[in-house]
Amino acid sequence: MSSASEHDYVDPKSGATPEGGDAQSSTPSGGGTPAQSDDDRNWADPTTRDSDLGDTSLNRAIAMDLKPPQMHTTVPPLSLVETAFLSSAAGLIWLVSYYLSLSPWMRIFFPTPIALVYLRWGGRAAWMAALVTSLLLSVLMGPYLSLLFFIPYGLLGVQLGALWKRGAPWGVSIGLGTLISTLSFFFRIWLLSIFLGEDIWLYLTNRIADFVDWMTAILVSWGILGIGAYGRPDLTLVQLLTLGAVILSDLVYLFTVHLGAWVLLSRLGNPIPDPPEWVQILLEEES
Repeated sequence: MSSASEHDYVDPKSGATPEGGDAQSSTPSGGGTPAQSDDDRNWADPTTRDSDLGDTSLNRAIAMDLKPPQMHTTVPPLSLVETAFLSSAAGLIWLVSYYLSLSPWMRIFFPTPIALVYLRWGGRAAWMAALVTSLLLSVLMGPYLSLLFFIPYGLLGVQLGALWKRGAPWGVSIGLGTLISTLSFFFRIWLLSIFLGEDIWLYLTNRIADFVDWMTAILVSWGILGIGAYGRPDLTLVQLLTLGAVILSDLVYLFTVHLGAWVLLSRLGNPIPDPPEWVQILLEEES
C-alpha cells in the first residue's frame, strides 16, 4: 500500500512525481512532440489543418466559418461609360447647333462621336450610342427632331465607323455616305409632306421652276438672252437638276466630315484611313 501511494503521489506545486515524471504532460518514448488536446489548439489559426481539428462536423463547420471571405473584383465597364459619354456629346452638339443656329459648320461633327464609338468598341456599341442619343434628344427636343438626327447622322456614324475600322478608302466611304444622305433627304421630305398634308418635293421643284423663269425674264430684258428663251422650264429637268444639286451637296458634306475626322480622331488615338494623295498634297501646300 505504501509503495502504491508513493507512486501515485503528485507534488501540488511542481506537478512532478517522485520518479521525476510530469503528471500534466507525457512524452512518447519515441521522442515526438507532446500530445495537444483540442482545448489547447488555436482554432482561429488559418494554418491549422482539418486533420488537426478533428473529424467531427462541428469542427469542420467552425473551420469553414473562420476562413477569410474571398473578394471578387470585376473590371470597370469602360465601354459602357465611353458609349454613354460620346452619346451625350453627340446629343449636345446637335442641341447646341439647333438652338444657336450653328448647323452650317457644326454639321461635320454630328456623326463623328458615334463613328468614334465604333472604332473603339465595335458595332454593337455604335448602334447603342445612336439609339441612346436619339432617345435623349426625344426627351429634350421631341421625337421629330430626334428622328431627324438618327436619319441620317446616326446611320452615317455607324456606316463611317464600320468602313473606317476596316480601312476602306475615302472614295468608298464618301460614296456610301452620300447615298445614305441623299436617301435621308428624301425621307425628310416625305415625313414633312405627311405632317403638312402637301407634296413638299413637288412644291419645292415648282418654286425652283418659277425662280428659273423669273431669272430668264430678267436676262431677256437685259438683252443677254434672246426672246426665244421665254417660257416655263421643263419640270422634269428641274427635278433632275435639283437631285444633282442634292447629291453634290452631300458629296461636299461627306468630304468635309472625312477631313474633320482625319484631323480630330488621329489626335485621340483612333486614326482613320489616310486621304488620297492629291488631298495630302493640297493640305501640305496650304500648310
